[in-house]
Amino acid sequence: MIQLFAKAPLPGQAKTRLIPVLGAEGAAALHRRLVWRALTQACEASAQLGLGPVRLWTALDHRHPFFGECRRAFDIELRPQPAGDLGARMAAAFAVPSRPAPRLLMGCDCPVITSALLVACWEALAERDAVLLPAEDGGYGLIGLWRRAPSLFRDIAWGGDTVMTATRTALTGLGWCWAEPATVWDLDRPEDLPRLEALWGPAAGAP
Repeated sequence: MIQLFAKAPLPGQAKTRLIPVLGAEGAAALHRRLVWRALTQACEASAQLGLGPVRLWTALDHRHPFFGECRRAFDIELRPQPAGDLGARMAAAFAVPSRPAPRLLMGCDCPVITSALLVACWEALAERDAVLLPAEDGGYGLIGLWRRAPSLFRDIAWGGDTVMTATRTALTGLGWCWAEPATVWDLDRPEDLPRLEALWGPAAGAP
């Protein structure tokens, strides 16, 4: 299964670091586009691999109309993210269902994650215990696991530049082998917008 985490596109609560450049409405609109694109890529990969529906874990406003649009357009499964920090929520995503099964979990902030890259990540799990896409800022944009490993999500300074390093240490402690098929970047700061424009065209950051 391919899973995604996404916030509702609420002005003032989505892509807040971009608000000084795009405004609250513009940042929320860009967030919508990122989520839509991430779902498009995930669903394409899922279909190519012959997997079941993509699962979208929602946050902020689980009943937001945007999530209904996503469900109808992509025929996805919606689940509310549980309470807790990012690590607790990620651990929960790998705990459902409880039986061992390969699963990928990604955010929607990495516009360079394509369906082809998702397929490569999935295929890497055939020979590895885990797969990750390190991010340039020190985090990661995707993690894939065969089985539950709550220790991978504990004692991590989420949002900092040591997330990937700490995760590698935790993986080593488990005695697992893992793959890192590519390095990605997050769209998080105003200085990232020119890179998005290079991918999407001049209207990439338009409100």
